[in-house]
Amino acid sequence: MSGPGPSPGPGPLSVPPATVVDMAGVWRSGGVRWGEDGPGLVWVGERGERRGSRIAFGGEVGFRVVGERRCVGARGNPCPGDVVVARGSAQARCGECARLDRVHSVAADGVPDDPRVYRVYLAWFGPGLVKVGITAEEREGARLREQGAVCFSWLGRGPLMAARRCEELLRAALGVPDRVSYEQKRVIRASLPGPGERGDEIRDMHARAVGLGGWPESLEAVACRVVDHGRLFGLDGLVPAHGVVRELVPDGVVGGRVLAAAGPDLHLETAGRVVVLDTRLMSGWGLGAAPAGGGITVPVRALRPPDVQDQLF
Repeated sequence: MSGPGPSPGPGPLSVPPATVVDMAGVWRSGGVRWGEDGPGLVWVGERGERRGSRIAFGGEVGFRVVGERRCVGARGNPCPGDVVVARGSAQARCGECARLDRVHSVAADGVPDDPRVYRVYLAWFGPGLVKVGITAEEREGARLREQGAVCFSWLGRGPLMAARRCEELLRAALGVPDRVSYEQKRVIRASLPGPGERGDEIRDMHARAVGLGGWPESLEAVACRVVDHGRLFGLDGLVPAHGVVRELVPDGVVGGRVLAAAGPDLHLETAGRVVVLDTRLMSGWGLGAAPAGGGITVPVRALRPPDVQDQLF
């Protein structure tokens, strides 16, 4: 199998195996990137060059893990120490690079004077799983696809700190969280109601939110319009997952047929079972070609509610 193909484009997506070692050296995963038309895997070369592999439901992926997992650096800069990092972490950064990345993070309020316009959103991941969040207006709906939001609606727009105050207002007055764990999302993803019902909780929460007193004066309310990602994620007819990849290991293999993708997760059918691969676990590793029929030889744990202890199989 050759190296990564051209960057994802519009239209139906096809999957070359998620690979690759070629004559230019080892490529490392940059994770999933979501466009309006679907997901693609990003690859980073030894000199920082970037390419993409397209993902399609029903297509196959297969890769072999090469070498050790190393820090991916921060803010586009390589890790000075090329540090070996933990295998099972969602973020492949050493302590120092993680700190540098966090300093400039909007999520950590590291840039309170950011002049951009921000949007407040309500995101739905399943019955009873509605969260509030913010994203830069220029990113449009990318943040919601990255989180695996099954559907969402905008709630307001304005300066960063006004959007933050709106978040806090909804948490305090309506009990709306600003986080939903990936384990909760995975457990419920294959048993969702149909598109007609999915937006009901968002519409109800939107109406309650705009009726609250104490909205920041500089935040403009946005009318409720539910955007549904069910078809984009391939969720129709999705069967429950048996397990989740716990970590990648040197010389381990991951191969299977792609059933669905939501946020960083790929749902793979392999050897008669469905396993979820969090593609964030791929970052920092060198990855080489392997047949999609090679199954999964890396550690897998049972999919369970967040408060149940891990089980291995």
